[in-house]
Amino acid sequence: MSSKAKQTQKLLLFRLAGTRLFGIGTLKIREILPFRALAKLPHSHPAVAGTLSFRGAALPVIDMAAAVGYPALTTEELKTSSIMITDVQRQEIGFVVRGVERIIETNWKKVQTPPKALGDRAFITGLLNVDGDTVQLMDVELLLANVYPESLDSGEVALTDVQSETLKALNILLVDDSRVARKQLCDVLDAKDISYQVTASGDEALQVLLNDNELGQSIDILVSDIEMPGLDGYELTFNVRDNGSLKQPYIILHTSLNSEMSLSYANQVGANEALTKFDADELLHAMLRGASPA
Repeated sequence: MSSKAKQTQKLLLFRLAGTRLFGIGTLKIREILPFRALAKLPHSHPAVAGTLSFRGAALPVIDMAAAVGYPALTTEELKTSSIMITDVQRQEIGFVVRGVERIIETNWKKVQTPPKALGDRAFITGLLNVDGDTVQLMDVELLLANVYPESLDSGEVALTDVQSETLKALNILLVDDSRVARKQLCDVLDAKDISYQVTASGDEALQVLLNDNELGQSIDILVSDIEMPGLDGYELTFNVRDNGSLKQPYIILHTSLNSEMSLSYANQVGANEALTKFDADELLHAMLRGASPA
């Protein structure tokens, strides 16, 4: 069986301040526009530069530099800046950046996990060496949670007693490299008093799967992000499905990418379901389907 998970990922490289390079997956990008005048939003977060009319809708536009702690772009800098229209977590949002560089192809295995010394407030999910330059992959979920704290509220999910008890009996493993996404996942299960294990990388998750399997406590439900440094969600899924000694879990790939292509590919590598973040009701009911697969 040859791995279907060996696909390259495209990244858009851009700059916020000075010469430092940042990156974001191109599947998140809808369009790149030259800067244009924005309508101001009263009482908004300081990093919100205004709103932009895009395809008949008013989209919020965030000064990405200001949102992650750099000085906001000046009036003169804005004249030569770009606006990236993104589709993340079921919403379209614009980001002003100093300059867009180019698109590259890479593999998530080449992405390194950020050093822990950077702390919890670092807005990056990984580091990548590109032609001698270090590219920092932007943690868009953390950025959005910082600008819109209310986005972390997953809301109340109604479950019957039988449904709650069904989920409590499962051995559940969550994996996501984003601290914000992990918190969202954990909060949903904590609210229902459902136990789980959680890891920050695909490599750690695979080790948990193997260890629990050896102990006779196999994972029933695996919920994994797709874009992660090292072993990404696609390759984690393939490795699990390709291991004949593992009791096979129900695999839900969970991603901020609102892309039919990424969700279709999730099924190709063996995932049972692929969901776009973040809908707590949708996630719990996917887990329930995993508890009683057809």
